[in-house]
Amino acid sequence: MTPDILARSRRRAFSALRAQSLPSIPARLRSPLLVAVSIVVGMVGWSGQVLALPVAIIFPALWAHSPSRLVAGLMSAGYFLAASRGLPQGVANFYAADVWSGLLLWIAASLAFMAVHTVLWAKRPEQGRPRRIALRYLAAMVLTGLPPFGITGWANPLTAAGVLFPGCGWWGLAATTTGLAMMTSRFWPAAVLALSGFWLWSAATWTQPDLPQAWQGVDLKYGVSLGRDASLERHRGLVAIVRALADDGTRFVVLPESALGFWTPTVKHLWQNGLQGTDLSVIAGAAVIDERGYVNVMVAISAHDAHVIYRERMPVPVSMWQPWRAWFGQDGGARANFFANPVVELSGTKIAALICYEQLIVWPALQSMLYSPDLIVATGNGWWTAGTSIAAIQQASATAWARLFAVPIVMAFNK
Repeated sequence: MTPDILARSRRRAFSALRAQSLPSIPARLRSPLLVAVSIVVGMVGWSGQVLALPVAIIFPALWAHSPSRLVAGLMSAGYFLAASRGLPQGVANFYAADVWSGLLLWIAASLAFMAVHTVLWAKRPEQGRPRRIALRYLAAMVLTGLPPFGITGWANPLTAAGVLFPGCGWWGLAATTTGLAMMTSRFWPAAVLALSGFWLWSAATWTQPDLPQAWQGVDLKYGVSLGRDASLERHRGLVAIVRALADDGTRFVVLPESALGFWTPTVKHLWQNGLQGTDLSVIAGAAVIDERGYVNVMVAISAHDAHVIYRERMPVPVSMWQPWRAWFGQDGGARANFFANPVVELSGTKIAALICYEQLIVWPALQSMLYSPDLIVATGNGWWTAGTSIAAIQQASATAWARLFAVPIVMAFNK
């Protein structure tokens, strides 16, 4: 057989495999269909139901089979915008503004995800080894999972590892990564079947992460007033809620983000006095003001001690984290403590703390898991997410990471 004949045979064989891996769809319909399906995948996978997260694993297959770079970009934007669809309403709630400001921020947040996947897309080769497609997707997944692109890296399909391989830890993460890479190859139908099997088994045997003994998270319904009402009555009311839990054998109580408002010596002494006569330790959200702005923190309080134990690594961009202020010589906004304090210790327990926005992105959770924490504490102040699925997505993501690494989790949210 001559080299020319051999090359033609290889091209025909590859074309046949490609035809089998992607159903024959008229060219004029393929692009709109891919974009439409990516939107559905984003909406269903990121609905706030933890068991729906594996739907997101379809995204790499759609991206890899995009017929052009333009379609890959549109499809990536559609997926991200659908996954983060609660953002316009959430921003409007936060700023008490019309929805247009939220729409602008929603589109801006999608640009990093769309840009990375657009630039790294490549046309599937008609001959040779298509392995580069998988490597390009893995590169895109890593880039959108780590800063700087990972700052707005919502909707990373890797989060589904906690549902597909609960309790498998880093091996489960590696298996999910391999499955996502296979989704970009001509073997994607086999990958779908394999991952679907793991998904069905997980759904049939699913249990929520354990709540550690003597720990209790407290959900509140104080709305926008939480953290802004600094009255003595508000603090006394929270102390009363906490003290009531001591009768049930609880020793550690977690309150939501911003529960204490500004952390001051007065608040510290008030809470320590309120906990006198108990063995309770309270972990609560607060804000520490300094000359440059403020830091979103968790504090630990008992009758004998009170101090900051965690400083948020990634506050919400724009609404809290505003780095451009420094460019113009201005102060204000929350400070990001990138990669700082991945775990903290309280009474001999190693804690991975995740405040609000940190639950939506990949790198804070994975960084913390590198240190083998004993417990995850996830808090949020979600009053501004009313009417959206954002808070539910936060909780689903945190739950998925806890199940993947078999780490107990305590959550406390304000609505």
